[in-house]
Amino acid sequence: MTGKTDLALASATELMDLYRSGGASPVEAVQAAVDRYERFEESVNAFVHFDAEGALSAAKASEERWRKGEPLGLVDGVPATIKDLVLMKGVPTRRGSLTSDTAPAVEDAPVTARLREHGAVLLGKTTTPEFGWKPLTDSPLTGITRNPWNTSRTPGGSSGGAASACALGIGALHIGTDGGGSIRIPAAFSGIFGIKQTFGLVPAYPLSPMGTVAHVGPMTRTVTDSALMLNVITQPDIRDWYAVTDGAEDYTETLGAGVAQMRIAFSMDLGYAKVMPDVQAKVRAAVKVFEDLGATVEEVDPGFACPDVTFNTHWYAGAASISRNFTDKQMAMIDPGLREVMYTGRTYPLFHYMDVTKQREDLAYHMAKFHETYDLLLTPMMPVTAVSVDNVLPAPDMSNWLDWTPFSYPFNLTQQPAATVPCGFGDDGLPVGLQIVGPKFADNLVLTAAKAFENVCPFVMPDAPNVTHGS
Repeated sequence: MTGKTDLALASATELMDLYRSGGASPVEAVQAAVDRYERFEESVNAFVHFDAEGALSAAKASEERWRKGEPLGLVDGVPATIKDLVLMKGVPTRRGSLTSDTAPAVEDAPVTARLREHGAVLLGKTTTPEFGWKPLTDSPLTGITRNPWNTSRTPGGSSGGAASACALGIGALHIGTDGGGSIRIPAAFSGIFGIKQTFGLVPAYPLSPMGTVAHVGPMTRTVTDSALMLNVITQPDIRDWYAVTDGAEDYTETLGAGVAQMRIAFSMDLGYAKVMPDVQAKVRAAVKVFEDLGATVEEVDPGFACPDVTFNTHWYAGAASISRNFTDKQMAMIDPGLREVMYTGRTYPLFHYMDVTKQREDLAYHMAKFHETYDLLLTPMMPVTAVSVDNVLPAPDMSNWLDWTPFSYPFNLTQQPAATVPCGFGDDGLPVGLQIVGPKFADNLVLTAAKAFENVCPFVMPDAPNVTHGS
């Protein structure tokens, strides 16, 4: 702590400025993150692995580089975390599962490697539901991860550990994954910023069993930090043959461009979703901000039918692939809900999978045509605020989890960039998120709009976990 800045809540951008000026050191910043972990982890259970000793050692090495005027890269000395679906050399990749290998990983995933190359200090690995399968974060391996705004509620999933850690200042930069909303759902529920960038911009290895709906990306407390993070993790890696990046884009360059002259569509329900009244009110107020900033906003549905069958087929088939070599003993160890998904996925005939692949192509083309008229699409991120950790559906007319995540998975199918910004609080005092969707490869446009909103409506983080469970 410098006396002026709480280093645990400082952004990566602020930390880099402090390191350059000598106003703070990487050791101080990492120690602040470690202190927060020690204070708050018992309340939220955000980590499956935390290495304070290793992080402080790496921070000392970073401090020495800064002392010599030789920082490694864009985020040298910034504390960061990795979701436990992503490889981190020297640490097991448990994936929230009792069936997982306990041997340490022998290599880094591309995003982990890029962060190390740029000097980030890796604090540890954050929790996930088993194989990232659901929009809550609890697993047979790690138990329940909780929302810092109210610990009886979920932070969302599957990147719930990253979201809780981020909101509480246990690291500035966080790697999540998003196969159906798993960055954006917990970002919305936990009141932080998250972006699922265009598919292929961030190399991934090994590729997700969920195939080309799955993304790896940033979760941060500011828009600028996610843009900075994308500058790091979009660098090429030959291990991902789907990757489309040359690493030349600067995602921070146009953040100040504003939204004046933009043509923006707004849909409260995509034509099929059910949104709670308090969420609607906050989202409408957020949309008004874009109008006040000079954008032309039109309330219009994009005009596609609910693609839940299309998405479920892709996702369930991926889950079945995970388990195809599992023994009966291993299957008995799986989260019962995931086990049901795995068995269902095994029943899909090949022609059905090919049919829904064509449906996915049609949806992507439909949205590409839609964006010929509109630069961006705004929607609620979630139709509800954070639900209970006990997996109870939030309303009688919501029969499954896709009912309360209707705004996320369509844009995994289309591979478009989509981000969520916190836009206020519901009647229960929990965060509400606004989703900003752009056409493929218009990631800078999404970030620019998110930054314009943040400038007018700064994001608010919790001071400490609001502990309500067990009382």
